[in-house]
Amino acid sequence: MSAAFTLDRIDRRILAALQADGRLTNQALSEQAALSPSACLARVRRLEREGAIQGYHARLDPFALDVGLVLFAEITLKGHAPEDLARFDAEIDALPQVVESSHVSGAYDYLLKVVVADMAEWTRIRERLTAEPIGADRINTHVLMRKPKIFVGYPVEIR
Repeated sequence: MSAAFTLDRIDRRILAALQADGRLTNQALSEQAALSPSACLARVRRLEREGAIQGYHARLDPFALDVGLVLFAEITLKGHAPEDLARFDAEIDALPQVVESSHVSGAYDYLLKVVVADMAEWTRIRERLTAEPIGADRINTHVLMRKPKIFVGYPVEIR
């Protein structure tokens, strides 16, 4: 989002409604936002253009897709120069099994969320990440046991 862009109360109402149900029709959304359909659509387009809305997605059950394991991997790299980070970023971007990646501060460099069919598939990916020139020095793996809370959206304060 550009530095000059700020969200007003109506923008926040639109964002909260779309985050709860990305399939809302413009008519239904305009009613919730108390706007005409054309004014509502113009706001949605502006929110998309400014990056406040980054996409529309269906939330899928990974186990319905034959995912056997969901893993969280703490990755510590050997090198920390910008080119080391860029090389690692490119490598994990090319792996469809890595569904989320966060460069973090603390005891390790990256936290990855990985979905695989089985431990053999994770072993192949782990070996690929530790091979040169990728340069993962240490990988700590946590297997998802259950998920008591699922991410459904960010808190949107309507001020």
